[in-house]
Amino acid sequence: MKLHALTLRLFLLAATPLLTDCSTPATKTAVKPSAEAATIAATAKGKAADKAGSAKSATTDEEADEYATTADISDPLQPLNRATFWVNDKLYTFILRPLSKGYELILPRPVRKGIDNAFENVKYPVRVVNCTLQGKFKRAGQETGKFVVNSVAGVGGIFRPAESIPGLANLPDEDTAQTFGKWGIPHGPYLVLPLLGPSSLRDTVGLVGDYALNPVNWPYLWWYGDRSKHDWVIIPPLSNTLRSAPAQLSKYDTVTKDAVDPYLSARSAYSQNRAEALKK
Repeated sequence: MKLHALTLRLFLLAATPLLTDCSTPATKTAVKPSAEAATIAATAKGKAADKAGSAKSATTDEEADEYATTADISDPLQPLNRATFWVNDKLYTFILRPLSKGYELILPRPVRKGIDNAFENVKYPVRVVNCTLQGKFKRAGQETGKFVVNSVAGVGGIFRPAESIPGLANLPDEDTAQTFGKWGIPHGPYLVLPLLGPSSLRDTVGLVGDYALNPVNWPYLWWYGDRSKHDWVIIPPLSNTLRSAPAQLSKYDTVTKDAVDPYLSARSAYSQNRAEALKK
């Protein structure tokens, strides 16, 4: 039993918040990364020179130019990353996806929405600390106002009345990796983490910061007693992992489902997503 409990805790430490967000709009599901796109662009331009004036060449050039502008990230560990990506895909298919489907089957959508709202509301320290570290003091104040409104009027964050207040609605998420990016720290090599999925060296360190700042994990992190006698400390992070599974797996499917090379599509989507987040 102790071995099983230890295994479960290690899983929770790795799997919360389940997957790194790698979503992009559905219209960009099959977007190609610029590292490979550079070769495509060079080939397309060569064909254009040989077939000047050809409509087909013009179209190829346009596509190559589009690929060449795609956000990119260094991937020196691609063989290892591809192997991890393959293992993750099987874990999602045979373990996490069935759990996610069961969760959706048991709880109706309004209940799941309320649970999501409550867990996102309690992540206030992650957002406000990183807003402050980035010098976004106005937004830190807005995050505080949003947290107070949703906690009080929204019954602990189950509802989100702050979204109807113009100054508090639709605030961009902030995390530790974004703070590092604002400070000028580069991505470093691209990494595919076990279970968590697409990341980078910088963002992996950022995940540690987010984990420590999230109150959901505090009982587990700071409980100094005998955990074998107080297994309740794993309930908050376990619940957070389970409730986040449907949305994260949906994003994963959006990025990889129709892609010619799911690995490249997920990498490019991740890179673009993080680049866009830094602009907000």
